[in-house]
Amino acid sequence: MKFLENCVIGLLNLQSTDHRGKVPMLAHKLTTHTRVSLVVWRVLLSGPNHKRHLCHSVSRPPEQKKPNQEIMSGNKYCFAIDRGGTFTDVLCICPGGKVRTMKLLSEDPERYSDAPREGIRRILKEETDEDLAASGLVDTSKIGWVRMGTTVATNALLERKGDPVVLVVNSGFRDLLYIGNQARPKIFDLNIRKPANLYQSVVEVDCRIVPEQKKRCQLDHKWKVLEGVAGSKYLEAHPVDETAVRASLAAAREQGVSSVAVVLAHSYSCPEHELRVGAIARELGFSHVTLSHQAMPMVRVVARGYTGCAEAYLTPHVDRYLASFKSGFDKQLEGVDVLFMQSDGGLINMENFRGARAILSGPAGGVVGYAITGARETELPLIGFDMGGTSTDVSRYAGSYEHVIESTTAGVTIQAPQLDINTVAAGGGSRLFFRSGVFVVGPESAGSHPGPACYKKGGPLTVTDANLILGRILPQYFPKIFGSKENEPLDHEIAKSKFVELQKEINDHLKASGDGRVLSIEEVALGFIRVANETMCRPIRALTQSRGLDTANHVLSCFGGAGGQHACAIARNLGIAKVVIHKYAGILSAYGMALADVVQELQEPSGLEFSDSNGQQLKERLDALSQQCHAKLADQGFRNIELEPFLHLRYEGTDGALMCAPLGGKPSAAAATSASSPLLTAYGDFHATLLERYRTEYGFVLQNRRIIVDDIRVRGLGKNETPPEAKVQSAKDGTQPAEEGKTSMHFDEGSFDAPIYLTKNLLAGQKISGPAVLIDQLSTIVVEPECGIMVTPFGDLIMDVKTGGKHGINAELDPMHLSIFSHRFMSIAEQMGYGLQRTSISTNIKERLDFSCALFGPDGGLVSNAPHIPVHLGAMQETVQYQLKVRGDSLKNGDVILANHPSAGGSHLPDLTVMTPVFHEKLPHPVFFVASRGHHADIGGITPGSMPPHSTSLAQEGAAFKSFLLVENGHFQEKQIIERLTTPTDAKGAVGTRNLSDNLSDLKAQIAANHKGIQLVAELIDSYGLDVVQAYMSHIQKNAELAVRDMLRQIGRDTQELTGSTVLEAQEFMDDGSPITLKVTIDTEQGSAICDFTGSGVEVWGNCNAPRGITLSALIYCLRCMVGHDVPLNQGCLAPIKVIIPKNSILDPSEGAAVVGGNVQTSQRVVDTVLKAFGVCAASQGCMNNITIGDDTWGYYETVAGGAGAGPGWHGAGGVHTHMTNTRITDPEILELRYPMILKRFCLRTDDSGGRGQFNGGEGVERDLLFRKPVTLSVLTERRTLQPYGLAGGQPGKSGRNLIVKRDGRVIALGAKTCIDVDGGDTFAMKTPGGGGFGLSSDSAKGS
Repeated sequence: MKFLENCVIGLLNLQSTDHRGKVPMLAHKLTTHTRVSLVVWRVLLSGPNHKRHLCHSVSRPPEQKKPNQEIMSGNKYCFAIDRGGTFTDVLCICPGGKVRTMKLLSEDPERYSDAPREGIRRILKEETDEDLAASGLVDTSKIGWVRMGTTVATNALLERKGDPVVLVVNSGFRDLLYIGNQARPKIFDLNIRKPANLYQSVVEVDCRIVPEQKKRCQLDHKWKVLEGVAGSKYLEAHPVDETAVRASLAAAREQGVSSVAVVLAHSYSCPEHELRVGAIARELGFSHVTLSHQAMPMVRVVARGYTGCAEAYLTPHVDRYLASFKSGFDKQLEGVDVLFMQSDGGLINMENFRGARAILSGPAGGVVGYAITGARETELPLIGFDMGGTSTDVSRYAGSYEHVIESTTAGVTIQAPQLDINTVAAGGGSRLFFRSGVFVVGPESAGSHPGPACYKKGGPLTVTDANLILGRILPQYFPKIFGSKENEPLDHEIAKSKFVELQKEINDHLKASGDGRVLSIEEVALGFIRVANETMCRPIRALTQSRGLDTANHVLSCFGGAGGQHACAIARNLGIAKVVIHKYAGILSAYGMALADVVQELQEPSGLEFSDSNGQQLKERLDALSQQCHAKLADQGFRNIELEPFLHLRYEGTDGALMCAPLGGKPSAAAATSASSPLLTAYGDFHATLLERYRTEYGFVLQNRRIIVDDIRVRGLGKNETPPEAKVQSAKDGTQPAEEGKTSMHFDEGSFDAPIYLTKNLLAGQKISGPAVLIDQLSTIVVEPECGIMVTPFGDLIMDVKTGGKHGINAELDPMHLSIFSHRFMSIAEQMGYGLQRTSISTNIKERLDFSCALFGPDGGLVSNAPHIPVHLGAMQETVQYQLKVRGDSLKNGDVILANHPSAGGSHLPDLTVMTPVFHEKLPHPVFFVASRGHHADIGGITPGSMPPHSTSLAQEGAAFKSFLLVENGHFQEKQIIERLTTPTDAKGAVGTRNLSDNLSDLKAQIAANHKGIQLVAELIDSYGLDVVQAYMSHIQKNAELAVRDMLRQIGRDTQELTGSTVLEAQEFMDDGSPITLKVTIDTEQGSAICDFTGSGVEVWGNCNAPRGITLSALIYCLRCMVGHDVPLNQGCLAPIKVIIPKNSILDPSEGAAVVGGNVQTSQRVVDTVLKAFGVCAASQGCMNNITIGDDTWGYYETVAGGAGAGPGWHGAGGVHTHMTNTRITDPEILELRYPMILKRFCLRTDDSGGRGQFNGGEGVERDLLFRKPVTLSVLTERRTLQPYGLAGGQPGKSGRNLIVKRDGRVIALGAKTCIDVDGGDTFAMKTPGGGGFGLSSDSAKGS
């Protein structure tokens, strides 16, 4: 029998995909579609932890239920649809229970105007022979309901195709959303690409509300007192200037803008100003008015602003799509229940579907699908593995959906409940490269056009082509829809010819490097598949290991167009023994729409303390929200309603709020509310959930700390009522499935003639041993050797995967394993970083992310460093190697060492480095080292924050450690470390640490992060053997060396051609005139260089001395930036470089010299000098703009962004951190709530601070802080005298400036470095430097 064309939809593992890449290639020519006679089922939510959370179920009389709410809808046709960016999946439940599936292109204007509507029309036509009503539109009389997920909002966000928006903000904040948290997206990109704004223009409103801060504010004012939520008090510093608002908005309206987003500070709690501005906008005729406190009533004006802006930007676009969708139906779908999937995994009425909650609409359906269908097969937690063409989504389900309140998509932070879905840029369309001896997969993708090479449209080699070469894709089961005329089959020969070219390149490299092997094209293809698999394993490890969970203790739920081809290998790599593949795996997102509940969510801010005294008020607010949710769902006809209450809880003084559902039963022993509390009695124990989740997320709980309720939330569920699924026919005893044929397949174990099976012919209970290939109706499933698959009673597939045992590779260099080990080593550093952020307590580490984690070899050489803070890159290596020198063979298992002294590789004293040797079995010496470096808020010294701007000796900067045993024989030396931290140095005015509790907590967090690294190293050694792991450590370091040598050869040749010499020279100056001098002599034959800093300034009487490790960090950073593509960050980068640094200079000072400014300022100047010598780009701001504010009871520290330098082909970005730092800045609302300050201005400079040129430098920022009481202000900055240079004829950027504006109006210049006491009412006004320009501007060029 001829295999129906419909069975080939989705067999290809990429197939032209949407942004998620969930769907296979062109199926628009197929006319016959899958028909499966099954009764649709639904397993009620059940898992190991589900019953622990208290839900409130409310029933209504049956007669009040609307008939169209059940998944079965009598004699009508019900549709569940996932509209992707490239393909649309349609699942139809027909009368009687038969299920129809269909795939068609989301965009095919020559054939139809709307894909979901066309899918509905086609199925109605085929099933009833009637599709159109008398009106000529699609007949709705036979439609029961439509449930749909769509990427319309997501694609508009990705492509920036939303509606023009005018953004309304407080005066002084016009660039607040552009600056964001000031961190750059990719730390090694000199061409910093910040996400494009969602707004077209900005209106600044002269109005301001600030927190009252009654006990701390000492300003003499007569501001009006306003009441916020939960009785909180605010001050109206400036009322709304309605005349000015009206005039500005009228001007924007005249420009044709019809959508406005109003984002005013503290409106989440006190919305008076936003409401008034919104009313004016509506009066002026704006059709879409979004108020940030209504879009998401949560603290943090930046994230809330992004959400409000996204709402205003996307919702008109979504509304137009919905109107277009309805317009093709008779009576515009009147009487048909139409629901859309939201990012949180719940359905909502079409009329209430909003842009900001639609971002994950499609992927959310997949999570619901695998969660509900997978739970019946196992009690273990599930990992969702949704692999498509351009990307792969991973998520986790352990009896309840895992939500996040804040996530970032396309550079836009959305503050709304969303399923926790992580995306990695690896899929079937990921491109294949061979770079400097390494197999590289992605992140670049072939996209939907031209697609993979085998599509015959001139595309590049991709993972899809590799699977085709390996026999894992079978062209004979695909329609002839490829080529320029879309009438040809997949082309194996094109893919093979391109692999032959790549094979030659790889084998030539092996020969040149002395490796005698000759790889076949199958071995090359298999190598790329291994690398792709490891790339996709990384986010799964991050999802589990970073939370302290065992990845192997999960079941992999595989779906998506390409997932079945990689499921075995992914599971084996992760140690997972079971894979679940649902029969609708190829369209599981659409199937999830059919199974999902209707959700109604309500949330409001609170701010109350979680305590007995507030229990009644919290209960009343939960009651009110619950009643509203119930009423809204009841109005939709639901009789089975569940209400889930949540409190968003955090410890006072922290930002780590957790959304907590209550636990039923007795209160915990440490409950914050008594057993008689009305809140506990009515809803359950929220405090127990907080303790459990906080301990799970962060590894500890805080004692004697108030708990704050940030928000109150109720999630109402209108439950679907579905019958159980019918079972498929069972196989008779011993009946084996019929083979369709044989195909040659290639695996690690060798080549096999593997059988082909059609899943539609499989019977329940049948088993298949690998190797084999299963052709599903919507995808291809590969069963690898030593794996097996079984058909369940419901027609799903359970794959058993053999795990454990060591990988059979040896210590010799293999290019394909080089990339795999690079991923594994980097993953260790990343997981350490996740753990450190999770378990730390201080703002600097947990929120500003001022830390780094790394893995080192037995010689102390850097192996891998997660991309955290660049200034730590080389310095940490020096620290580890110092310990080896001074401790030698005395190191033993159970020891942990603390160091921060500059002569021991430290950067500056607040950066405490915790190092742990890694021992293996009975070997006497460490086989690796792991280390973490974090910036501690205070370690003593002469000023709060331990960053004195005028320090002249190391003793003034705080406690110093060269080699302190923090843990000895497994015992934390708490008494000894407390004594060292609290004992002042002998410097005049110095004190011990001002924040001992945070010091101890963060040190313990660093120890825990190192312990996680040790565990992961041990797992790696167990999998491969110590000799192999250490060999590949060396291979990866040599590979980094090779990449740098290739770069130096190219730069040397270019320099020789331009100047006749291979010597590069540059000199830059600190503001005090100290020179940084560099001479680079390149050997083009060897690919090596001598970097000679002879001539640099002598040690300075101040703190801008930089320890030697800082210069090495700057060099590694610059080399990595100039290489231009991902290479391992390790000591190999410096192997081709001989570094000469004069002793007792500003770059290698004496042991007692002050260095706090060298880390944050001189490091930037070294980078400027290196990049200038190589002629790469103009100077960036060259400063971190360090500000420390506080008194004896509190302290606050921030670094402030500036302008980035322009380069050949790009303008410099403005308002961003550059080069040696990438820390975040505190949100304005958090700043004003916690500290006695008011942020009056935070925007880009308006005085052309970026240097002009063919490409302009980025703008610096203006930041004005009004102090509400007397405080001590410390300023440590550079580039206040000398300007950031321009390059190739570009103009320099403007220097920065630090001013104090006294409350009597006097303006005082502070200079670059100072520490002063300021009064309440004074304002610190800072302008940060701009970036230099690149190339002659058009005017300059004409003049010349």
